[in-house]
Order: sequence, then C-alpha cells, then structure tokens
Amino acid sequence: MSWGFLRDLLSGVNKYSTGIGRIWVAVVFVFRLLVYVAAAENIWKYEHDEFECNIKQPGCENVCFDHFFPVSHIRLWALQLIMVSTPSLLVVFHVAYRENREKHHNQKLYKSPGEIDGGLLCTYLVSLVLKTGFEIVFLVLFYKLYNGFKVPHLVKCDVRPCPNTVDCYISKPTEKMIFLYFLVATSCLCIVLNLSELSYLIFK
Repeated sequence: MSWGFLRDLLSGVNKYSTGIGRIWVAVVFVFRLLVYVAAAENIWKYEHDEFECNIKQPGCENVCFDHFFPVSHIRLWALQLIMVSTPSLLVVFHVAYRENREKHHNQKLYKSPGEIDGGLLCTYLVSLVLKTGFEIVFLVLFYKLYNGFKVPHLVKCDVRPCPNTVDCYISKPTEKMIFLYFLVATSCLCIVLNLSELSYLIFK
C-alpha cells in the first residue's frame, strides 16, 4: 500500500494548523507513519507463518491463530492511522469551499480563506474531537482484543479441532511488544496534543 496520500493530506492540513497542530502532524508523520512503513510492517509480515503449535492436527494452528489474533496488530494500526488522519479532510474541504465561493462570486468574502475563524473554527474543532475519539476507540479496541497491551511468548489453545490443550508460540514477542508499547505511547501523546489544541482554541 502506498502511504503517499496520507503524507500529502497531513502536509496540506499543516498550513491551517496552530503550533500544537503542527506538532501533532510531525508526531503522526515521523513517529507513527514512518515507523510503521520502515519497521513495524516487516515485524508482523509473516506472523501467521511463524505462529507454531506443538501439534500438527490439520486446522488446529489456524483456528488458534484466529482465536488469539482476531485482527492483525499491524492492520489495526494501519486502520487507526487512516481513521485519525481523515478528520483533517473536513478542514481541507472547508477551505476549498471558501476559496471556491470567493471564485464563484468573484470577490473577497473572507479576510483569508485559510484563517481559522467562524465556520472554519467550528470545523477545525469538530475534526479535533473526531481525531481524539478515534484514538481512544482504537486504544480500547487494542486493549479488549488482546487482553491488555501485551504479546505473550506462549499461549495455550483448546479450540476445536485441536484434540486437547496445545501450546502455541508467537514469533518475536518481545520485539512486537516494544512496538505495541510505542504505538500506545504515541497514541496517548496525540490525544494529549489534540486536547491541548482544543483547549487552546476554545479559550483563545
């Protein structure tokens, strides 16, 4: 998958953001998107192939993997990146609407189409609320799906068609846990930045 569209979206929104908003864009781009593309994607690339159980019963390994990993960490992370970035489109669309309206009326209707005031301020605040909401929802999802923010070395599985309780081993669990903690930390940092920017704009 090409992440170029997300990079273009974030850089396009950057010029309408406050100082805190620009820090958020930098965190998402450098500490989340680039880390995802450069490192994290490769760690989970062959997670199913490297998942091993101490029994060769046909189908047992597959159902155990599905039981413990209903959604891949890396796909959920990718979906999170997309979802927390798309509310920024609201701001881009609103600015485009203002510019198009000025062009249609052939006169200057706003001091600056990209200046955060009036309706654009409301749109910007809504986008911040949505981004914060998505971050929290995905953190809860990660926590619920994987019984906390941890990757165990060994899991015991007794799901049919496994004939009894079998031991299954996850590849590179320590490395995966480090990246999972990094994901949680950057998500929390983005939540703090979003709430700080929200407070700053409201009180300003």
